[in-house]
Amino acid sequence: MDKKNNSRYQPIGNYGIIGNQHTIALIGKNGSLDFMCFPQFDSPSIFASLLDSEKGGKFEIKPQLEEVDYKQLYLPDTNVLLTRFLSYQGMVEITDFMPVKEKEHNCTLIRKVTSVRGKVKIKMECSPRFNYARSGHTIKTENKKEIVFQSKGKDKTLVRLMCNKPIKLKDDDIHAEFSLKEKDSVVLVLELASKKGDKEDGKDTLENYVETSFQDTVNFWKTWIGSSTYKGRWMEMVHRSALTLKLLTSYKHGSTVAAPTFSLPEVIDGKRNWDYRYIWIRDAAFTMYALIRLGYTNEAGKFMKWIRGQFEKNLKEGKHLQLMYSLNGDWALEEEDLNHLEGYAGSKPVRIGNNAYKQMQLDIYGELMDSIYLYDKHGLPVTYDFWTKLVDQIDYVCDNWKKKDHGIWEIRSEKQEFLYSRVMCWVAVDRAVRLAEKRSFPYPLDKWRNVRNQIFEDVYHNFWNEDIQSFAQYKGCDFVDASALIMPLVRFISPYDPKWQCTMKAIEKELVSDTLVYRYNTKYSPDGFDGKEGTFSICSFWYVECLARGGQVEKARLFFEKMLGYANHLGLFAEEIGLRGEQLGNFPQAFTHLSLISAAFTLNRMLSKEHVE
Repeated sequence: MDKKNNSRYQPIGNYGIIGNQHTIALIGKNGSLDFMCFPQFDSPSIFASLLDSEKGGKFEIKPQLEEVDYKQLYLPDTNVLLTRFLSYQGMVEITDFMPVKEKEHNCTLIRKVTSVRGKVKIKMECSPRFNYARSGHTIKTENKKEIVFQSKGKDKTLVRLMCNKPIKLKDDDIHAEFSLKEKDSVVLVLELASKKGDKEDGKDTLENYVETSFQDTVNFWKTWIGSSTYKGRWMEMVHRSALTLKLLTSYKHGSTVAAPTFSLPEVIDGKRNWDYRYIWIRDAAFTMYALIRLGYTNEAGKFMKWIRGQFEKNLKEGKHLQLMYSLNGDWALEEEDLNHLEGYAGSKPVRIGNNAYKQMQLDIYGELMDSIYLYDKHGLPVTYDFWTKLVDQIDYVCDNWKKKDHGIWEIRSEKQEFLYSRVMCWVAVDRAVRLAEKRSFPYPLDKWRNVRNQIFEDVYHNFWNEDIQSFAQYKGCDFVDASALIMPLVRFISPYDPKWQCTMKAIEKELVSDTLVYRYNTKYSPDGFDGKEGTFSICSFWYVECLARGGQVEKARLFFEKMLGYANHLGLFAEEIGLRGEQLGNFPQAFTHLSLISAAFTLNRMLSKEHVE
C-alpha cells in the first residue's frame, strides 16, 4: 500500500458511531459520514467511502477554517455524537444522531451544524452510492430545500434529504455552501422515503422536528443507561460498551450483529476482510450474557424470542442450529467480492456475505445454553415449551461432540477437534443438566450426565500436551491458543488447577505482549491466509479476567486499565489492535465490548471482596 493511497483514509479508530437499532453510521473526526448501510444493518450501503474514497459515497460537512483541531465526544450517557472544529477563525459543532423508532421504514439520520463562535462558511456534499456503489440513481427535486434520490437497483430505495436552507444539485449529488453567523445553525435530515412520496407525520417545521427528535433521543438513551444495575469501577467505559451493544442489537428482532461494517481489514493489505453484519449465535449469546450482568433482562428476553423462532424454523426445515443468520433469520449468506471497490486503504477484496455460515462450529451450543441458563436465573423462568426445543439441541451435542469442526476462529483450512469447541460442548450439556434439575424438567439423565463426564475427561486428558505443558489448540497439536482462556471463565477448570496454571504460563510466553494477546501464532497454526495479524482484544480482556479469577487481582487491574487505553477517543474498540496501537477489523466489535464488560464485572467484584475482607 502506498502512502498516497493511505492518506485518503482516516484511521479506523478516528470514527464515532450513531444509530437507531436498525442501522449504524460511522462519522469521522473531520465530520464526514463515510459508512452507512440503509435502512438495516445488512442492507446494501448507501455511503461507503470508508471502503473506496472515490466511488463509495459520503455525506460530508466541512467548515472552511484554517489550522483546525478536531474534537469528538458523546453527550454523556447517550449515543448522540458531537464533532467540533476548533480554530482561531471560529468554532463549529456538528450534532449527529438517529431517532430510535420501532419500524425501520422510519429510519432517519439528523445532522445539525452550529457556529458556536465566529462567522463560518460551511461546505456540504451528500453523494449517496446505492447498492454497494453498484447502482446509479435518479433525482427528484421537491423544492429548493428537499431532494429525493431513488436507486436504480432492484430495491428502488428512496432517500430524501431535507434542509432548512437552500441546497442544489451538481453531477447528480447535493452540494451546498452555508454562511453561518455566530449561534446560527443549519439542519439536515436524511430519511427513508416511502414509494408514495409521503413525508413522515409530525414535522411542522424542520427546526422544530429536529429539536423534538434531539430531546427524545437524548431521553431515550439516558433512560436506558439509567436502568443499569452496575455501580462499580470504570462505569463510564462499561456503560459506553453497553450503549454500543445496544446500538448493535436489532430493535425489530432482538438479536445482535457482530459489527455494523463489512470488509474493514484485520491486516492492512491483507485478505482477512469479512462481512460481520450478521447474527452469530456465539456473539449474540455472549452479548446477552454481558447485558444480563448489567441488569438488562428485557434485552435477553427479546433474544430468547428470536432464538425460539430459529428453533421452530429448524424443526420445519429439518435442520440443526446454524452458527449465523441474517437479521430476519435467512440461512444463506453467500459470499461475494465487490471488485469495483478498492477496499479500505487499498485492502482487497471487499466482501459481502460470509461463507462461514456453512461451517460446523459446535461451540455455539455452549454459549447459547450458558446465556439461557443465566436468563432463567436472573430474568424470567424458561417455559416448558422452550425447554422441549432445547432438549433437541442438547441431544444433538451429545451425539456430535466428538466431530471435528472449524472452531471459534472460523479456520478456513481443514477441520480439527478444537479445544474451545470441546469445552463449550461440555458447557452446553452441563448448563442443560443444571437447568433441568433446578426446574425439575424431564431430561435423559443418564445420557446427558455420562456425556458431560466423557467430554470433561476427554478435554482434561487428551487435549493436554506434556511437551508444551499446556492445553493445546486442538487434539494432537503442539501449540497454544488464547481461546483456552475461556476454560476457567466457564468454570470448566479451577484457575488454581496445576494444569491451568501451566497453560497460563504457556499463553503468556507465546501469545501475550504486556496486556495485548494474540489469538494464536499464525506461523504454527495455519488458517488458510498469509500474513500476520493484530492482537485480539477479546482475548486481552479474557486474559485480564483469568488473572483476576486466579488471584492476581492487582496485576489484572493494571492490565485492564492499560487495555482501556487502547480504545479510541470515544471508548470504542474494533476487533484487533495493530502494531502501532491502531484499531483493525470491523468496527465497533461486539465481541470486544462484551468481554470488556465481563472483565470489569469480575474484576470489580474481586476488588470489592478484597476491600470488604
